[in-house]
Order: sequence, then structure tokens, then C-alpha cells
Amino acid sequence: MQTTLRTAVSFSGVGLHTGAAVRMTINPASAGTGIRFRRTDVATDGTGRDPIVPALWDAVVPSKLCTLIENAEGIGVSTIEHVMAALSGCGIHNALIDIDGPEVPILDGSAVPFVTGMINAGQRQLQAPLIAIEVLDTVEVREGEAVARLEPADTLEIDFCIDFADAAIGHQEKHLRMANGAFIRELSDSRTFCRQSDVEMMRANGLALGGTYENAVVVEGDRILSPGGLRHADEAVRHKMLDAVGDLALAGGPILGRYVGSRAGHAMTNRLLRALFARPEAWRLVECRGARRRILPGANVHRSDIPAVA
Repeated sequence: MQTTLRTAVSFSGVGLHTGAAVRMTINPASAGTGIRFRRTDVATDGTGRDPIVPALWDAVVPSKLCTLIENAEGIGVSTIEHVMAALSGCGIHNALIDIDGPEVPILDGSAVPFVTGMINAGQRQLQAPLIAIEVLDTVEVREGEAVARLEPADTLEIDFCIDFADAAIGHQEKHLRMANGAFIRELSDSRTFCRQSDVEMMRANGLALGGTYENAVVVEGDRILSPGGLRHADEAVRHKMLDAVGDLALAGGPILGRYVGSRAGHAMTNRLLRALFARPEAWRLVECRGARRRILPGANVHRSDIPAVA
């Protein structure tokens, strides 16, 4: 069956790129709603513009360094990947997310604050079948040395590798089967990361205005500049996997398939979803129940799965 939150949960913070203060509330929603954002500042500005932005793959528009969705009237919400990953990892299929600005708050740079809020709010089952997207054939997109691929599998799996010249990151790779709370335990607390030189370049271009050493892992060469160091030795690749979970959640339902990413990012994962849905023979809709339902990412999650973070 589909699920939603039992009660609403709110978050306040700043946008990573805009640096603007924002308040966001994730509200319960009825079956079939899916995940939708509602720009409350637009709803009350008197222009009559549509404030609802669906969190779907075909609403994604090109953006630097994050995932941005827009509706037909150009109303958008950016940096949605962490909250989308949390919704997927907690098994929440329906929610109306009120937000009073154009960017989701970055909080600590990971998904764990969203996960904690959702688990504390509780989950309510809805009397409607849960429909998943089963990958039937391999679909792949490439760009230079970067690759993103979906392969058949009985539940969501993520296989990712990264290579950075900075010794603090270097080569990292990891594979996870995203069942029974694995997302929450293994990925949810991994923070976004960047190089100090990238921070300077982004700020010169009007980006990362809300970024700090407290909401991102900043590295330079072999040094970790953020206080407290890493939460995991391979935190960087874990965060790339977290991003992939969030971007795949824009499919509109749970994906039953194995995602393989090498040097891939937000734009490439969206290109992969577009390539998948352009091939009707490569996927099908299936109802999730019984054993199949029990191995989805959000099944059997508990408060004890939440990582302890400083």
C-alpha cells in the first residue's frame, strides 16, 4: 500500500546556493498525490500563478550543481535531492511540501535531519496499491568518462564510483542494496562535499552563498577543512549515492533496478530517467505487495536506524 506521514514536520534553514532563509513543511497527502511542492510565497503574491511544482523527472530543468524542478509557469524549487532521498528512504509516497522560497534548506548538508523528522512524525498507510517501475532492460547514458546505467534487479541497488585528484577523496566506490533501512543507516548522514577552490569559484558566480564548513565537507588536497572531519572514510561516494537515490525518486514511484554511476551527477541521472521512459519496452509498472513490498528502501525502517551524528 501507499504511505504518507502521520503528522506534518517542519524545517528551517538557509538555501545552499541562495543563502536565503527558508521554512519548509512536509504535510501528509492523500493516495495518488505523489510528491508535490507548493511555493507558499507564490500562492500569496496576488499574481495568480500556479504555486504547485510536481517532483517528477520531466519537471527537471538544467541547473548548476543541484536538481531544480519547475512547473509550466516557470515556478521552481531547487536543491530538492536531499529531501527527495529522505522521502524515498523512509518509504513516503505522498506528501505536499510547503516552502516559502525557491530553494530547499540545506540544513547540515545531508539527508539525516529530514529522515529524523519524518520518522518522528510517523507513517500512515493508505488504502491504495503501491505501483513501482520495474527495469526490464539495461539503459545507459554517457558523457565523456561519466556513465549512468539502470539494469534489471528485484529492488533498488546503487553502485557508484568516483575519482578526484584531491587525496582527501581520491578513488572511492561502494555498492548497496537499498532494502530494510539501508539508506538511513548507510547513506542518510553523508554530507555534500566540495573543494575549497570550488567554493571560491561558485561564490564568484553567485552560488554557494549559504555554504559553510558546517553544512558541507570542504577539502583541499589531502586536508579536510570542515571541523570534526569525516563521518565516514568514504563519505564522498556515499553522498553521491544519496544524491542518486533522491534524483531517482523523481521517477514517480519506487524503482526496481540497479543504478550504476561512475562520475555521474544530477543532470546525468535525469538524462538516464528520460532515456528509460523513452523506451517503453525497457520498463513496466508492477504492483508491490508481499515479499516485493518488504524489500523496498522504506520498508521496515526504525528510529534505531538513524545514525548518530555530532
